[in-house]
Amino acid sequence: MDPPQAPFFLSTAEGYLLRLTVVPGAQRTQVVGLYGDRLKVRLAAPPEKGSANRELIDFLARSLNLPKSSFQLTAGASSRSKVVAVYDLSPDLSDRLCRLVPASKESA
Repeated sequence: MDPPQAPFFLSTAEGYLLRLTVVPGAQRTQVVGLYGDRLKVRLAAPPEKGSANRELIDFLARSLNLPKSSFQLTAGASSRSKVVAVYDLSPDLSDRLCRLVPASKESA
């Protein structure tokens, strides 16, 4: 039986869609916790010239141990609300996604 999915990601035929709320300009890049049905991420990059979007993809790639080429920003390039597609069918990816949420902070 599959584990229940966290509210911030949806399974697709090619991998997952992540619903994120980002806060650029933070001191360090980190997951804050759940924010409604989204994962809230603080980014240590300014919201200029796509640098916050690049930092988001870099952070997700490092956190999920996947190549940056596995990620694509599909919505919200100039918004705090973003959707990122993850093109990976690893059987343990949903577990890795769930582990992004800090245990002590269920909502931010």
